Amino acid sequence: MLVISHSISIPDDEIDISYIRAQGAGGQNVNKVSSAVHLRFDIHSSSLPEFYKERLLALKDSRLTKEGVIVIKAQQFRTQEKNREDALQRLQELIKSVAIVQKARRATKPTKSSQRKRVDTKTQRGKTKSLRGKVRY
Repeated sequence: MLVISHSISIPDDEIDISYIRAQGAGGQNVNKVSSAVHLRFDIHSSSLPEFYKERLLALKDSRLTKEGVIVIKAQQFRTQEKNREDALQRLQELIKSVAIVQKARRATKPTKSSQRKRVDTKTQRGKTKSLRGKVRY
């Protein structure tokens, strides 16, 4: 059972976990042991509330397929246990991230005094730079 919040959790049978061989250097161990984890989570057939499903499907994320399946590959650690925990934690963080509603940004204008200050500092800086030129007698 993967707990998302105090009221929302995902049963283990909705998360498909398979073990594969990890990529990259590592010698004999990497060639023999399937320590990497391939986690698949189908959003459409999950028991998540509709709010979460809509927000997850609207994500522009490379881990989300066209069919609405989240695919997470974890191969950072040497053991299956740690890679499994890492994949589940990344899924949990992804689902938690869509629950946060961004505050709408209101457009603001700079004040008259701040505009005036900006222009004054520009002219002052220009005068300072013009004094750095060649001296003519």
